[in-house]
Amino acid sequence: MESLFLKGKIKTTLAKAKEVQRFAEKQITIAKRGDLHARRLLLRKFPPLVVEKLIREIAPKYKERPGGYTRIIKLGQRKSDGAEMAIIELVQ
Repeated sequence: MESLFLKGKIKTTLAKAKEVQRFAEKQITIAKRGDLHARRLLLRKFPPLVVEKLIREIAPKYKERPGGYTRIIKLGQRKSDGAEMAIIELVQ
């Protein structure tokens, strides 16, 4: 989860990507508020480095956007166990 905010995109299974998407959208919406309460809510779940990046860099990019901050791109099946793979990334 933290990797998505720090790197901008991660490669994982499709099921995990869908769960991460739900969680990430909510956290970005909280970060868009940018007040003290939002910062404290985020600090319960993330280290200070991630919270700073969320509030100072990521949230301002989506200030006018009402939702849909992430995108899932399906990659096909993994050879070892056949799990569906996907890339989840922050929308530019």
